[in-house]
Amino acid sequence: MEIGNNETNITNSSITETYFVSAYNLNQEDSNWIITNSFIIFTMQTGFGMLESGCVSLKNEVNIMMKNVVDIVLGGLTYWAFGFAMSFGTDKLNNPFIGMGEFLIDPSLEDEFMGPKCAAFLFQLSFATTSTTIVSGAMAERCNFKAYCLFSFLNTIVYCVPAGWIWGDQGFLKKLGAVDIAGSGAVHLVGGSSALACAIMLGPRLGRYDNGIDPLPLGCPVNAIMGLFVLWWGWLAFNSGSTYGVSGQRWQYAARAAISTMLASMGGGLVGLGFSLNGPDRIDILSQINGILGSLVAITDNPYPLNTTNGRKGLLKGGGGYLLGIQCLTVVCLAFWSFIVSTILLWFINKIIPIRMSIHDELLGADLVEHRIRHSQIGISRAMSALRILEKHELANVHPVGINPGHDTYIKKYNRKNRFNYGKQFFLEKKLSKNSQLNTITNAILTDKNNPNFAWID
Repeated sequence: MEIGNNETNITNSSITETYFVSAYNLNQEDSNWIITNSFIIFTMQTGFGMLESGCVSLKNEVNIMMKNVVDIVLGGLTYWAFGFAMSFGTDKLNNPFIGMGEFLIDPSLEDEFMGPKCAAFLFQLSFATTSTTIVSGAMAERCNFKAYCLFSFLNTIVYCVPAGWIWGDQGFLKKLGAVDIAGSGAVHLVGGSSALACAIMLGPRLGRYDNGIDPLPLGCPVNAIMGLFVLWWGWLAFNSGSTYGVSGQRWQYAARAAISTMLASMGGGLVGLGFSLNGPDRIDILSQINGILGSLVAITDNPYPLNTTNGRKGLLKGGGGYLLGIQCLTVVCLAFWSFIVSTILLWFINKIIPIRMSIHDELLGADLVEHRIRHSQIGISRAMSALRILEKHELANVHPVGINPGHDTYIKKYNRKNRFNYGKQFFLEKKLSKNSQLNTITNAILTDKNNPNFAWID
């Protein structure tokens, strides 16, 4: 993280470690800055949870929130145990592929780097949990909760290794000159590639494409929009905090990063709004949300100019062909690693615990099956009918909020099939029953001619 005027906050004479990483190059002012931003970045878990729970059926919203909880509990535990060490280890065994040292990080009170180590760990932990929670949305409504817990526990491996490639002093991509200031690649590309692997391994939700490829109706649009606002707030700290301090000239870059982040999100929101207005339907909430979030992810790579720090002017403006090539190599390495490792992890987990919920559990909903929470049935809002009379064709593609129409279609088909099978089975049983009664009566008459037996057959 080569930000600011390259001033050194800790003199070389004070370094007693056998190996020193730039992540610990923090004075008190810089430590306060990144600790404060770490607290704000952690609120993005709330934003992701609200956004994802608002986009799924109501019968799965609690399950989504619980997944975001275990992302911090289990994913954070493994990051403390070995994840941070694999990215920013201080051992001489460090190599360009993986870091070593600082496992189970716990600096003593006598350690002169205790403050910088704790601040750096907390900041990187907030990034690691964000990368993990991106995956939960791609596994929504159909992933076994116990299997997800195991995946969240192991998913640190997916994030920490490529994070070390880009941000660790030993990382080969950093030495080649790769630029990723605030985690567009190390956090969002890694999380997105892992989410893609998980979605492929799990397959689509039941009935997902029975009514076309359009997105399913939102379970709670208000929650989805509130989640967007919380993520918006957290992203300001995500990008501004990546200046890694405010000492020297860094505070100016932090302010510039915040402005760039806001302008980018406004532009993305404008595109999403224009996309909705250009279509035949009314304003689409998902288009608006995705437009803003997509722009926030895009600006995360380089939220402020780098020409004042190390001569680079961005990816396409003055960076040259070499930088463009290195950035492309970074994309390939990060995407390939996260996709392959996530696939292997899920394959391994599936051998222990089935990663996919059963059909009946998926139809009942994860809230009831996994957490014993039952939601009351939600009908059509009376406010809608009170405004004006709606024609039949206007409601043709409008589904009740919180209901998955694909599941309804599947259940109807299942019930029709069961009714047909039940009718066929009932007819056969009735026929066999009559044949059995006739055979019994005939045998009785033939065996006892002096005392014939008679019976009524229904």
